[in-house]
Amino acid sequence: MENQQLNKPSVVRFRRWTRRSYAVFNSIGRNIAIGVLSLSCSILVLPGHSQEQPDSSRTSATGREIDLGEVVVSAQRTPMVQSQLMRTVQVITRAEIEQAPATDLAGLLEHLRGVDIRQRGAFGMQADISIRGGTFDQTLILLNGVNISDPQTGHHNLNIPVDLSSIQRIEVLQGPGARVFGPNAFNGVVNIITGEPGNRSISASLAGGEYGLLQASGNISVNTGKLFHQLAISGNRSDGYTGNTDFRNLNLYYRGNIPAGRASFDLQSGYTFRAFGANSFYTPRFPDQFEETRSEFISLKYLSHAKINLNPVIYWRRHHDRFELFRNDAPEWYTGHNYHLTDVAGGSLNWMISSKKGKTSLGADYRYEHIYSNVLGNLMESTKPVPGEDDALFTREYTREGFSLMAEQAFYLNAFSVSAGLLAHINKSLPEGISLYPGIDLGWQLNTALRWYATANRTLRLPTFTDLFYAGPTNLGNPELKPEEAVSLESGFRSSFGIFTAEAAVYHRRGKNMIDWVKFPGDEKWKSLNLTRVDITGVEAGFGVVNKQKKGCKFFRNASVHYTWIEADKKSDGFASLYVLDHLRHKLDLKLGLLVTLNSGIDWAVSWQDRAGGYQPFADGAFTDEISYKPVLLADVNVYYNFRLFRLFGEVTNLFDTEVIDHANVLLQGRWIRAGIKFHMNLNR
Repeated sequence: MENQQLNKPSVVRFRRWTRRSYAVFNSIGRNIAIGVLSLSCSILVLPGHSQEQPDSSRTSATGREIDLGEVVVSAQRTPMVQSQLMRTVQVITRAEIEQAPATDLAGLLEHLRGVDIRQRGAFGMQADISIRGGTFDQTLILLNGVNISDPQTGHHNLNIPVDLSSIQRIEVLQGPGARVFGPNAFNGVVNIITGEPGNRSISASLAGGEYGLLQASGNISVNTGKLFHQLAISGNRSDGYTGNTDFRNLNLYYRGNIPAGRASFDLQSGYTFRAFGANSFYTPRFPDQFEETRSEFISLKYLSHAKINLNPVIYWRRHHDRFELFRNDAPEWYTGHNYHLTDVAGGSLNWMISSKKGKTSLGADYRYEHIYSNVLGNLMESTKPVPGEDDALFTREYTREGFSLMAEQAFYLNAFSVSAGLLAHINKSLPEGISLYPGIDLGWQLNTALRWYATANRTLRLPTFTDLFYAGPTNLGNPELKPEEAVSLESGFRSSFGIFTAEAAVYHRRGKNMIDWVKFPGDEKWKSLNLTRVDITGVEAGFGVVNKQKKGCKFFRNASVHYTWIEADKKSDGFASLYVLDHLRHKLDLKLGLLVTLNSGIDWAVSWQDRAGGYQPFADGAFTDEISYKPVLLADVNVYYNFRLFRLFGEVTNLFDTEVIDHANVLLQGRWIRAGIKFHMNLNR
């Protein structure tokens, strides 16, 4: 990659609003140097759309001029520039992805404020993401604004068909987003955005490391006439850092943009394959577990560029899962592997208009979820063969449908801004069949450098198919589970002055019917139950500095410090909690980027984590008394040297060789070293 690309800061020069849209938050969090910005230039509807206006427009739809140094588009149904931002969103830009000492998506997200990554295997083979003390089932995952979350279990949510080399940026909404995205945006949303039309390039990478690690990827973004194409392939494999931790992974991804007059079609499709030894992943009683997953995904959006936007999207995702409790030498009582085939299909229609009173958006969303399985769901009248498996049959199935109506209105009044919205969700899983989830966001620009905001939102999360039905040697589901619900309140300040940024927030979530897997003394199995109530209170604070002009210390590029504290007032009351109460109580993240020479540098990411809750160690064929999780210090480092089109790099994960247990009885890898080469050519020049 060219030096100026590899070392470029996260601030880009504003030239014009793009007509392309790939995110619900489109350009949120990107520092864009501009002069005067018209609010009417920023038009967004789910799943994200920006409207280009003539350069001569200098007055907003509210009739006032705004002079800003940055542009931030919020995670609401309508976009907001920085003077009106009312939600907490973190963004990882392409430049930050290049510089981060991370080899996979889970490792990249590990060091974000308020984000908890709990891993069972290396390089994200089975990683769970939770936000602000929630569980992995409470975080919604989007790929270019399209919902790809898995209804079988949140363990599969990060099974996406792209690797870091294909990602343009990542946007993380912290806090509930049900009124915008529907059910399961309970505690946060992660939106993964791939390359955008106009960014023509070709790139490739090859890396190797300890334990037989081999990684390779290739990515090309080109235009053929008026059509834009992005094609990516990536894969990795390893022998494993201990017994039965080997893995293989393959990703294929295509994206195309097709102009259609004053509109365009955005098409994406992908395939991902994973196979990995799952040493003690789900129970230490049987450490010789194995899992293989495959998924296919396709979506199509219509993006209107008219003044009144009407943007439909349709999508389909299929996920195959084979879980083997015994990879080798199964005992006589073992009846066979678990097979699951999950289909998700849906569509949405979104409309938005901007006027002098503000911005109005309306939306409708339909989602169909179905599973064939031999352990999940209700008994079928007749069996169905498992695709690709000899003598394996699906004996159970389950179907769930949901329909949502959303509305949001944003108002701007001088230094004040207000956004209020409502989700009406219709689902047979709800006690009354329908429920309303309102929310309101407030913002006040105290001066040019300081912003106050406050939000209040009601949200929900539907049980997964595993929560409802799973029955195994160590777990027992509950078909009578109710959906989780919560009311969340948040207030904070955000400041930006020169090369410095700072922010602080406090939030409180009052949750009822929280779903967890629990075990009472004497129980042999974990059972899924609705806990009466779990309330979470948290504080976040952060400070960052970017040496944009390399003034003063020429070797210093950027630094940041972020801290999170969370407290849950629900105690275990005599039972052990598998997920809900095992949140990160304290998390301190430090990042530092240094230039060694003009063409080389070193990047550090350090995270100190203190997890609440505990687990029961398994030894000599039995579980012992519960012990607390130990605090851990994780450090990752990346060193690189840039040539004109190439980068040589070396990375060390878990530099201090810390003993890490994110899940009970699953010991993660220690220090892991890898090195490689990257190639990048910008075809726009």
